[in-house]
Amino acid sequence: MKKTLIILASILMTTLVSPSMAAGDAEAGQVKSATCMGCHGLAGNSTIPNFPKLAGQGEAYLVKQLQHFKSGERNNAMMAGVASLLSDQDMEDIAAYYSIQTISENSAKGSAEQIELGRKIYVGGKMETQTTACIACHGAKGEGIPTAGFPAVAAQHAEYTASQLKAFRQYSINKQTGSDGVERVNEMMNNVAMG
Repeated sequence: MKKTLIILASILMTTLVSPSMAAGDAEAGQVKSATCMGCHGLAGNSTIPNFPKLAGQGEAYLVKQLQHFKSGERNNAMMAGVASLLSDQDMEDIAAYYSIQTISENSAKGSAEQIELGRKIYVGGKMETQTTACIACHGAKGEGIPTAGFPAVAAQHAEYTASQLKAFRQYSINKQTGSDGVERVNEMMNNVAMG
């Protein structure tokens, strides 16, 4: 049942978030991204583990996240302040720039046992907690599914990813009383990075 809801939410998101929604100018975005470098690094490759790498993320996903920061749907005071100064075109340009950058590699952290457990959950999920396999939304190599609005997770900082998973779990716990399963899954996936 849960997998069916995830698939339905994926199909819905594919129709709502399409590459045609983002019409940015990457060259203009490079200039406009100068402010972003302080936290997100040169070409979107943050060296600060608590700030996400933006390089290689889907254009529509980045635009949507900036819009959510601006509207307050995503709760982050620093990003809300930055996004409040951006026009829709600025967001599209910045997203276009970051989407064509190459993400820098990270070396895996943790013991061999932890890394293997993470791989198993990523590929197969965790049946006892009804956790869907990450691969379903984020792709075989963590490249994301840009046309469906699912972000890339490969080479992202472990610390940032862990903080977002914790935020996602807390959001999920707080919303368990909702009656419409598809709406709940869609809300949770749209807000997975709240925090």
